[in-house]
Amino acid sequence: MLHNREKNVKEQTSKISELEELSRLTGGLAHEIKNPLSIIKVNLKLIEEELGSKDANPARAARKIAVVQKETDRLEQILEDFLRYIRKTELHPVSVDINHLVTDMTDFYSPQAVSRSITLRTALCSQQLICRADADMLKQVLLNLFINSQQAMPNGGELMLRTQKNGANAVIIVSDTGKGIEPENLDRIFDAYYSTKLGGSGLGLSASKKIIEAHHGSIKVDSVPQKGTSFTIQLPLEEK
Repeated sequence: MLHNREKNVKEQTSKISELEELSRLTGGLAHEIKNPLSIIKVNLKLIEEELGSKDANPARAARKIAVVQKETDRLEQILEDFLRYIRKTELHPVSVDINHLVTDMTDFYSPQAVSRSITLRTALCSQQLICRADADMLKQVLLNLFINSQQAMPNGGELMLRTQKNGANAVIIVSDTGKGIEPENLDRIFDAYYSTKLGGSGLGLSASKKIIEAHHGSIKVDSVPQKGTSFTIQLPLEEK
């Protein structure tokens, strides 16, 4: 009887936690869509005035229509990101060599790094680091971290990727020489819709944390303002 009561309490606590998280997410979504909706509304009014004017300028109206189209696309992307985030993370794990995965991602990102004056450096573990993981999901996490570092280094800098073995875990460390994160913001960096960057969706890092935790791993951040930021991912190695 006592066991059933404890089970019910845990289930109710879990449901309350889920509802609170959903409430935070929908509040964040409402905040995100408010600005593009406002821009669309203003420009539609301007288009109406332009086309109703005796001296209507089709080129000027076309420019405003382009703004509306851009903001509509932005709204669609915000909604897609939200739906993707709240969807249950379904993994398709296979045996993945973390060293190979990191190498693939640095090769993929290298042209973008060059165009942004970012120097890529790698230091890979001398041992194989085999994990049961969804390679595509992990690549998305690394890409999110690369983009985060890129935004922190608008004038270029260094992006370092390291892999290590720590007991029964594979470790990936992504470090940059960007502007860093203020101490008061570190605790919120993985919160959904929290972003200190203009135009940032606020879901990249929270989605990355969700993916890593679905792999039974962990991700943490260390940062020194004006010196750089380092993200450390730990993933369980595949049992032999």
